[in-house]
Amino acid sequence: MSHHATYLALTSTQKHLWWGAIIGGFVIVLAVAALLTILVLLVRTIDQRVVMVRDTLRAAATNTADTALIGQVALGVDAVLAEGLEHHLFLGRVLSKVRT
Repeated sequence: MSHHATYLALTSTQKHLWWGAIIGGFVIVLAVAALLTILVLLVRTIDQRVVMVRDTLRAAATNTADTALIGQVALGVDAVLAEGLEHHLFLGRVLSKVRT
């Protein structure tokens, strides 16, 4: 039993087509790798900005946590102003009597 090696002969056109397919596949692999790299970088940037937005919102929540006190402070300021007006009117009456 003898072994005969069988070789397939490719025509010039077939060789060109094979090389075109190999080069085309390589270009596609490079393009996919580049797009995936861009995607990873964009996701990383989005993650960093999400953290920044989260921290900003937490700071805003902390800053506005005591807004309930604004109404109480306003009432206190109104009371102080009303008391000052009473004193002003009282002193105005007293001074007008003293001058006459």
